[in-house]
Formats: sequence, C-alpha cells, structure tokens
Amino acid sequence: MTAIQTVNLTKDFKGRRAVDNLSLTINEGEVFALLGTNGAGKTTAIKMLCCLLAPTSGDALLLGDSILTSPDAVKQKINISPQETAVAPKLSVVENLEFMARIYGSDKHEARARAEEMMEALRLTDRAKDRAKSLSGGLQRRLSVAMALISRPKVVFLDEPTLGLDVGSRRDLWETLNGIRGDTTIVLTTHYLEEAEAHADRIAIMHAGKLQAIGTVQELKQTAGKETFEDAFLALTGTEEQR
Repeated sequence: MTAIQTVNLTKDFKGRRAVDNLSLTINEGEVFALLGTNGAGKTTAIKMLCCLLAPTSGDALLLGDSILTSPDAVKQKINISPQETAVAPKLSVVENLEFMARIYGSDKHEARARAEEMMEALRLTDRAKDRAKSLSGGLQRRLSVAMALISRPKVVFLDEPTLGLDVGSRRDLWETLNGIRGDTTIVLTTHYLEEAEAHADRIAIMHAGKLQAIGTVQELKQTAGKETFEDAFLALTGTEEQR
C-alpha cells in the first residue's frame, strides 16, 4: 500500500524555488531515504509533508489524507525529529518523553511505560532526570528521535537523525529503527551515504529542488553508470565535476 504520494509538490520562497514539482510515491512500511547536497530541498519537502509549511502548489497524501484539506488527520498519523532538535530544555529527559506521549493520547501510566521503553532503547535511562538543556548535542538528538518514536506513528520523519551521534549511538538508533521497519514508514535524510546504502529500501536523490532519481542502491548505480553509490550520488547531483 502507499504511505505517501506527492503530486507536483512545490515551495517558493521570495522568488527562490526550494522544491520544484516533486512527485514520488513511498510504500507503507518502507525505509525511504531522501538525499541531496545542502540546499537540495529535502528539509523543506519534509516540513510540507508534516504540515509545518504550506506548499505553494501541488499536494501530498499521507495514508489517504491530504496535507491541504486534512492536516489534522495527517498530524495524528505522523511524528518528526527535525534537524533542529525539538526538546523542551527545562524539562527532564523523562518529562519530555512523557509529555510527548500524553499529547498523543497516552494516559499517565502508559506514558511512563513508553518513556522507559524509549530511554532503554536509545540508552538514555541513566540521564532520565537530567534537564534536556544539560545534555550534549548528541544526547539531545537521541532524545529528539525518542520523542518522535514514542507515539508509535504510522509514518515518522527523521531529518538528519544521526548527526552528532557516536558510533555506538548510531548503532543503537538503527537497531531501534530496524525493529519497527515494516510496521512504521520511515522517511529520513542523512549526509552519511553509507547509512542510506546499508539501511534504506529505496532512495530519492534531489538537487536544486528537483527529483533527480529514485530507486534502490543498485538501480541508482545503474542509472548513473557508476560502480559505487558515492560516485552515483555525485554524478546524479552534478557535483562529480567539482571534486
């Protein structure tokens, strides 16, 4: 089944086109990576799909609901860990998680149970009572991802989820994500090409707001006529000649 379908999704900012007629389909339960160089339009596209930005034109359906006509229904099915870590700095780790769970309808006891589950999964248990503002950037990002997953969304958007994480934390995160793949549609951006290559079912590559190519790693290498995914990425984004 289709989880996300975008139809000519477009966003302009003061004469600059950030996303240009983006049309793609993401399957339910898929791990889907949205890649591109800085300024390619990835984050803008995600913000539109999360109903945080209104498109200039076009539309998108998330599990059948339009971001234009049914944004409240869309928001109930999704969650997001944005590029800027979305934590309440004065709340503790466990308070942040419980607060997010309560927003999505959990009662007090369920919220605590879900918080404990996410803290264990992302190695945050020993920091449960620490205020978020006291955490390092990497720990805040782990907390942000935990907050995105705690509602058990049908679709989760992770914008640079492993940025600033050490090797162990990246592995823990992917163990958690691989545990929900199939049940939850995961859409992520990352600058770690090896991460997308290892974990994504399919990959879309954007450049200057436009979709350049979409497919499996092997299909993208064939499209670009390259032997490695890194070389394919550079060719498809037009940055190969800049090296």
